[in-house]
Amino acid sequence: MGVRLGAVAVVLGTTAAVAPGQAALAAAGASGTAQSPSPYAFADDARSVKGARSTADAVVLTPGTTYKSSLPSSGKVSYSLQLDATSNAYVSVTAVPSPGSTVSVIDGLKVSVQDDDGTSCSSDVANFGAARSPHPIAAWGRREISPTKSLCRQAGTYYVTVERADPEGEGSSPDAWDLEIVAMTEPRTAKTGPTSAPEVWNSATPQPLLGKAEHRPGGAGFAGATPLDQGVWRDDIRPGETLFYEVPVDWGQQLQVTADLGSSASGGTGYTPDALDLDLYNPARGRVADVGVGYNGGQKSGSLPPLPPVDHANRYAVIGQVGAMRFAGSYYLVAHLAESVADSFGDGPFPMTLRVRVSGQPRSGPDYVGESEPKGVFAVSDEDREAAAEGVAGGDDTAMRVVAVGGIGTGSALLVGLGVWTVVARRRSTG
Repeated sequence: MGVRLGAVAVVLGTTAAVAPGQAALAAAGASGTAQSPSPYAFADDARSVKGARSTADAVVLTPGTTYKSSLPSSGKVSYSLQLDATSNAYVSVTAVPSPGSTVSVIDGLKVSVQDDDGTSCSSDVANFGAARSPHPIAAWGRREISPTKSLCRQAGTYYVTVERADPEGEGSSPDAWDLEIVAMTEPRTAKTGPTSAPEVWNSATPQPLLGKAEHRPGGAGFAGATPLDQGVWRDDIRPGETLFYEVPVDWGQQLQVTADLGSSASGGTGYTPDALDLDLYNPARGRVADVGVGYNGGQKSGSLPPLPPVDHANRYAVIGQVGAMRFAGSYYLVAHLAESVADSFGDGPFPMTLRVRVSGQPRSGPDYVGESEPKGVFAVSDEDREAAAEGVAGGDDTAMRVVAVGGIGTGSALLVGLGVWTVVARRRSTG
């Protein structure tokens, strides 16, 4: 703990004049000119693959591995999975339109999973919404082994198909979208549990958490999401920008989030529907729920709908947002401010506050037989709780992002930060 905090302090000391969380302004800090928000930050270890036009040529995705690919404006691309007859499998696809592109209200991303005989296992669609603002969106595919489902239970080859939700619709740019793809597996449980979702849970909307907000800069992608625990958190967001956070939610715990968008400092008139879009994704990056906050220049607020405590049996629910609360782990909050906000209220930044409540005592989860891929993704560890309390992903990633944001004026300052990280790495490897 002491080594980690010391390393962060040294790097933060070299960037005291930097506004955390504004990675988009790194170049602006050096040139003095305004820059557009930074694009999506793909996982550092993402492998590049090409989607196949025919399933016969589909590349096999390995669970636990992250991939980078692309989606053309028309047509489908396919990937494949080799699955056993006992594990649940999830594939999440994040689509990233190019900065400056246009999207329609109904355009978006469609992800489907089929077996080798063309039987549909699942299908999911994510749209850009009323604000028509291009930003990262994610949809997921599932192959589930369930006593309530008779299809897609055999071992063998399965296909993941990705396409535009409205490939021939008007109002969207014809450019290709970058994709980030991650496949995961969840092992079976030792005992067969209930085959229906819990019927009784506290569905009342709690009062938003109060208190003074603490600054936490958001990340630029799922892999670099900033950890949050229960509390009131503040960041500044610019039109067109998307910020990522992750909240550890254990078995039996209930998550409630309210997003506040502060009033415009520069004035202006007009109204932007769904100006602030807040999406919640589960540990498999499957969308759970969302809230859109309209904006007229004055302070506005919106809350995610009431969600049940995390429970393995939630997967049997008819309602999708209940079914998505099916496992413990890191739940992702993805906040996007529509580009069109700038037309009426300027380039900002605009103050955003997230009020995060995690209620309920953690309890033991299902008795899994085997490990998930990636390991530990459907659990909350002590390290996860520590990272959420400190706001430092993986120990030091957030501080490193602050260094990158700062556009440090002298090479020596950067070398000091890197030197500290070398010491930290050596101590960890020998500790």
